[in-house]
Amino acid sequence: MTTTSGSTVTRPAVSGARRPPARLRVPARPTSHKIVDAVVVAVTVLLALVPLLPVFGVAAALPAVVGGVTIGLVIAIAAVVRSWPVMNTIATVFIAYVGLGGALAAPSTTVAGVVPTLTTLVALGEGAVSAWKQVITLEPPLGTAGNALVAPFVLGLAGTVVGGVLAAGRRHGARIAAVAAVPVVVLVLSILLGTVERMLATVIGASIAAVLLVWAAWRVGQWRPRRHASLAFMAVVAIAGGVVLAPVVAGDTPRFVLRSVIVPPFDPRDHTSPLSAYRTYFKDLKETDLLTVSGLPEGGVVRLATMDSFDGVVWNVLGDGEPDGSGSFRKVGDDIPTTLAGERVEVEVDNLALSGVWMPTVGQTTGVQFLGSSAQDSVRGFRFNDATGTGVLVQGIATGQRYTLDAVIPEVPTDEELGTAPPADVVVPDPVGVPDIVANRSTEVGQNATTAALVSRAIEAYLHDTGFFSHGLEAAGDYPSYSGHGAARIAQLLGDPVMVGDAEQYASAMALMVSQQGLPARVVMGFVPTEDQDGDPEITFTGDNVQAWVEVAYDGFGWVPYYPTPPTSQTPQENDDPIEKEPQPQVVQPPPPPADPVVPPTEDDEEPNVDSNLEKDDQGIDVLRVVAITVAIAVPLLLILLPPLLVIAAKERRRRRRQQAADPVERISGGWQEVLDTALDHGTPAPADGTRRETAHTLLAAYPGVRAATLAEEADAAVFAGGQPTDVQVERYWEVVERSVTEIRSGGTAWGRARGRVSRASLTAHRRRDRAPRRRRTLRRPR
Repeated sequence: MTTTSGSTVTRPAVSGARRPPARLRVPARPTSHKIVDAVVVAVTVLLALVPLLPVFGVAAALPAVVGGVTIGLVIAIAAVVRSWPVMNTIATVFIAYVGLGGALAAPSTTVAGVVPTLTTLVALGEGAVSAWKQVITLEPPLGTAGNALVAPFVLGLAGTVVGGVLAAGRRHGARIAAVAAVPVVVLVLSILLGTVERMLATVIGASIAAVLLVWAAWRVGQWRPRRHASLAFMAVVAIAGGVVLAPVVAGDTPRFVLRSVIVPPFDPRDHTSPLSAYRTYFKDLKETDLLTVSGLPEGGVVRLATMDSFDGVVWNVLGDGEPDGSGSFRKVGDDIPTTLAGERVEVEVDNLALSGVWMPTVGQTTGVQFLGSSAQDSVRGFRFNDATGTGVLVQGIATGQRYTLDAVIPEVPTDEELGTAPPADVVVPDPVGVPDIVANRSTEVGQNATTAALVSRAIEAYLHDTGFFSHGLEAAGDYPSYSGHGAARIAQLLGDPVMVGDAEQYASAMALMVSQQGLPARVVMGFVPTEDQDGDPEITFTGDNVQAWVEVAYDGFGWVPYYPTPPTSQTPQENDDPIEKEPQPQVVQPPPPPADPVVPPTEDDEEPNVDSNLEKDDQGIDVLRVVAITVAIAVPLLLILLPPLLVIAAKERRRRRRQQAADPVERISGGWQEVLDTALDHGTPAPADGTRRETAHTLLAAYPGVRAATLAEEADAAVFAGGQPTDVQVERYWEVVERSVTEIRSGGTAWGRARGRVSRASLTAHRRRDRAPRRRRTLRRPR
């Protein structure tokens, strides 16, 4: 006690321990405020997705956009109100994506537009990865076909859930900034994936900024609008300022979107077969200079397109995108690797009047260098197929297009060099709809050939020597000959008394006849120099130089060319005695060796197998696809089921530890605690400071079938008695514990029983109790 100025001041005694400062308890935010936060985020995300509407069409995109945002809003509100863990929220989002994504983002794969199927699950799984590419590469409007709508659905769902959950947390500047960044990120992605309408994006961006500014001010407690007019005035200023100032700042510069710089993938099915336009070159472009080639070596040809797929109507490139097929065109770098050996050449091509997407090449191309002012656009649009050595320009080859080719021209082997080489193992689709006469005539022509090379040469000689040439241009005095190279035209070519046609028909006929003998064949269309042009340093090709030929693949030699078309001078008018069409032996064969013992054939080899010409159904199982689908379904399900399984495993481990404790007293007290923990997990907590007998009354009120009083009395007797309980007493006690636990778990609804089994309440309560003594000891620590 001290005295100051006549007054007595009493000072409190200073104890040896420092009292810890009292922690300020921040009151929890009202639920209504959390819901407002989630709604604001949902509104801004919905506005941010508006630039994607023109990409799909408003009617097609609205269900996916509005549905994704609405589902995300419901999940976000449930997560913040119920205080869900992160894993629970992620699991709910996944379930909503799988269950409702089909109806909103892939309706064409569902039953009645609502019920998901296995195709729906595959479409949603693939769409999460591939939909973004489709949005920026396909030409709008995309509509509802396919799974491209997965992109806006995922943006709306994920953006709303992430923003809504973040907004519900404590007031903090970084958290508020993160929430505001969510709709901004969604808007930027929508703009990049969208079209070039600048005004729409500007209005939307200004509107989002106005909403977020108002929300941020309200969120930090600084929003005090005195009049409704002030709020309206600020919104008008923000939106009008963005609309007016944005064009002034940006000028006439077009808005950057990804589709303006990404060239769509080349799909050969979007283009007609080059061979179908064969006669157009002779009818309309016979004397037109189409392209000039410099540096073509003697005997070289210019390849325009290589076709290995016959569907009964036309020859075309394989359109299913097989990695090793003729329809797979990829972007390449400066160097294109090749394993072919041959003469390396550098050829310059100058396009004069050729049109279309097919780019003339020479041999096996190893590099392309585009020249001129359009070089950069050509580099972006160039695609190359490794299987055929052909290239395309996605945007089309333009007049004046110039480029330099580095290529390897392999040496063409002779029949003697080919020898007994078997057919090569290459990816060539089986022809479909081949007429029976092709198989019959192929068997007749190749019956005396002893090797694969002799079979090809015999078929080439048969068509070249016994056929007649005509383009069918009757106005120019040609012998009548129909165009086309489908099944009907080839059946007519081989079945008519006079075999008349041009390279379109003869190349198609030879490729089909060779394929019937089990040899891989394909049709090539390009430009072949005349005898006068061959070897010139610079050759100008016209429509009259267009030619079609056949290539057959042999093991160890690659593709070997054959030219089955008769000479242009071999016409019916100039041959009074038509050449006999029956095939003649090409060479005199030596006497056959003594025959082996005759074995009855399992099949009639003399009769053509007509069924083999039909398209084969793929009966195999796509193992990679099955594995991908299994992983796509199993991994998310594992993520959903793993947390509850871990909780159940932790409870079972805790029960065994209590039942197998070394001290009998601990085993009995552990049994009592097991009953209390089970009741806690099922919604009946024990009184905080109640004795065992008082707690027993609480348990009896909730679960009348539980022998709580008996368990409490025996537990008190074991803990407070002087002696140790016997093993028999412990076993009987745990028998009562097990029956009591079963009684607690069997009560209530099915959902309540399941929720009690996976509840973490007892586990977290024990962790809090374990930490409490350490905190108290820390507070009593002396200075």
